[in-house]
Amino acid sequence: MSSKKQSSSRTRSQQQRANARKASNGQQGATTPTKQPGAQKQPGAQKNAPKSAQQKKLSARDRVAAARAAERRRERRRWLITFGTTGAIVVALGAGAAWAITANGNKQHHAAANAGTGKPPWAVPADTVDNARRAGLNIAPMEGSAQHIHAHVDIWANGQKVPVPANLGIAGDGSQLAEMHTHDDTGVIHMESPSKDKKFTLGEVFAEWNVRLSPTQIGGLTTDATHTLTAYVNGKPQTGDPAAIQLAAHQEIALVYGPKGATNVKVPSSYKWENGL
Repeated sequence: MSSKKQSSSRTRSQQQRANARKASNGQQGATTPTKQPGAQKQPGAQKNAPKSAQQKKLSARDRVAAARAAERRRERRRWLITFGTTGAIVVALGAGAAWAITANGNKQHHAAANAGTGKPPWAVPADTVDNARRAGLNIAPMEGSAQHIHAHVDIWANGQKVPVPANLGIAGDGSQLAEMHTHDDTGVIHMESPSKDKKFTLGEVFAEWNVRLSPTQIGGLTTDATHTLTAYVNGKPQTGDPAAIQLAAHQEIALVYGPKGATNVKVPSSYKWENGL
């Protein structure tokens, strides 16, 4: 029995050692990493490297192209803004020129159309500068120098001389004056303009004066079957609207209102210019 027990004991010991070796080998196999065929070569990584450089190269080209496109867009915007502004200015100037031409063509007919209708003599109005501005005359602190001419106006109503008052077109405090104005009551009209090509009419004088002037009326005096209104330039009778008469250097203009056929007024053909006028 003792031999059998010893043999059995040896057999168990051997079995236990064998099991221990197997367990040890299993643990070693678990802790040792298994080699993967592609772990060292990593072909995917090698292929990705050149692709990343290509992407960077394309990205740089894209950025340059995008910057150039943005600059072109900015240039187009600048061009459109400049063109639009210039176009707007041209349109505005064209409209202003058209208005000025229309106004200049019509003001001799309308400058005094709604003016005063009182009986003579007619005093200088308080708003003579405003009247001049509404008539389209330039207003400034001092006279213009591009054009400097003078004309003379005489007026008779029913045989009586009617003075043209001083300070037509001049502010009461002297701070402003129109380019066409009077300095005294002699009837001399001063045209001192910043524009050498500016044209002036008799209607503008009466607009500053706030006295109505038309082919049939001067102030509150109207023509009828027995009364006439006649305009003269350098002694010669004129037809049409007296307000449309264009003033010229050293011109003599006369307006005569009175009974038809009256001969008590000697219409002058010229004016005696003095003091270097």
